[in-house]
Amino acid sequence: MPRFRYRMQNILELKEKLEEQEKNNFAARRLALTEEEDKLDAVISKRDAIAEEGKALRLTTIDPIKIRENQRAKDYVEEEIKQQRIKVRIAEKNLDAARMKMQAAMQERKIHEKMREKAFDRFLEEMNAEEAKEIDQLTSYVYGTKEEDEE
Repeated sequence: MPRFRYRMQNILELKEKLEEQEKNNFAARRLALTEEEDKLDAVISKRDAIAEEGKALRLTTIDPIKIRENQRAKDYVEEEIKQQRIKVRIAEKNLDAARMKMQAAMQERKIHEKMREKAFDRFLEEMNAEEAKEIDQLTSYVYGTKEEDEE
């Protein structure tokens, strides 16, 4: 029995490699987004700590220099939060772009796998037809030789 050879196997393998690369790229983008979100959480925690410190300064002895420093630190952290939120949005957009590329790569691979499956099905049909033809020839031969023997 002949062996099945898919003539576009190298393209299918290339598509699988591209899909794997896109999956790795997506994972890296997901990791980058997680890191940016963690940084944002840290800056927000820092802001909350500074706000608590400001409340404590106002409740104890009033020291205008420390209160002003606290307000400047709070303003600075607010600006950091804005910048970090921008970074998070950029990371989200990068993640979405990577997701779209990954999905496209997966679709292309699936298309080539379907084509391979159809080619294999055609191969099996051809093999079955060839086998049926051989069986018919063998049956005709056996029947023909049987009739010759009877005569």
